Amino acid sequence: MAVCYEQMLANSIKSGNLLNTYFIFGDDAYLKKLYVDRIIDKVVDRADVFNFLKFDDNANLQEVYDAKEEFPMMADKKCVVLCDYDFDDASKADFEKLIELLSSPVDTTVFIFWCNNKSFDLKKSDKAKKLIAATEKGGGMAAQINHRQLSDLRKMLLDGANKRGASFESGAADYLIECCGEDINVLKNELEKLCAYVGKGSISKKTIDAVAIKSIEASVYDLAKDIFALNIEHSIMLLDELFYNRVEPTIILHSIFTVFIDIYRALAAAEAGQSISAVAKEFGYGNREFVLTRAQGYARRLDKAKVKLCFEEILWADSSFKSFGADGRIILEELVVKLIYILSKGEKLDKNR
Repeated sequence: MAVCYEQMLANSIKSGNLLNTYFIFGDDAYLKKLYVDRIIDKVVDRADVFNFLKFDDNANLQEVYDAKEEFPMMADKKCVVLCDYDFDDASKADFEKLIELLSSPVDTTVFIFWCNNKSFDLKKSDKAKKLIAATEKGGGMAAQINHRQLSDLRKMLLDGANKRGASFESGAADYLIECCGEDINVLKNELEKLCAYVGKGSISKKTIDAVAIKSIEASVYDLAKDIFALNIEHSIMLLDELFYNRVEPTIILHSIFTVFIDIYRALAAAEAGQSISAVAKEFGYGNREFVLTRAQGYARRLDKAKVKLCFEEILWADSSFKSFGADGRIILEELVVKLIYILSKGEKLDKNR
């Protein structure tokens, strides 16, 4: 099973020597679409309804196969795109047809199987591995397009600001990535807003706090910061902001749980004498190593007894959500108070007090 990555795909397209089959997947939606669009534009005019055919997740694979096999009309090549077909739930016959689509190229057709919103864990998906093998067998390319490295994202932001006559203060570009995540679409949108806000000036962390829309993860880490600072008033205010932005209570709880998982891993790493980099690699944090570094700061103020009590309260909240007529807002507010009490006193809050 041979998987290619962004640079190999980019080189293939740039060379102009396109392959007949591409299987494109990964976790960066912006980059996947970028490369799919580039392949299409190299092959056909999108307005050419005879030679450019796109099928969605509801496609009949026999129709896709027929479209791929047909000769182009008054052109040298045609392009057939199958987007987001759910191969995990496909019947045996349909999955075998998809294998045939990838493994049997047609010289006059460029066929692209594009997982845009469809996601899977390559390590665990035997079907995905079979699709990759089929693509390779047919002389095509299976390309996994994931989020770029932190250094690449930083350079993109710095260059983008410079082109607009603005600049980032030291550390501010990295802070924007921490706040908004690694999705290039999101980062570009936030960069546009920030540059419009500062004009020819510089972008600081304060500017980002004032203008940028933080990801849920970043907002919950702000909430964690206030919880560890034992600041009940500001913690409740941040919860209000999350509810105002219509974030589901279950998503907030899941994010809080994730923060404490990060903290537990950082705490365990310190006790075992392991570096944060080693732990980040072991658990697949990728570019998000800064999450564990941040969690390490919280972990220094904890011990395993407090962490255990915090997890018990988080599990209580999760169980409470499943009760009939549960009010998610009240449960989360109560959870925040309980967590702050544990961090302050080292014991659970007695409701009779």
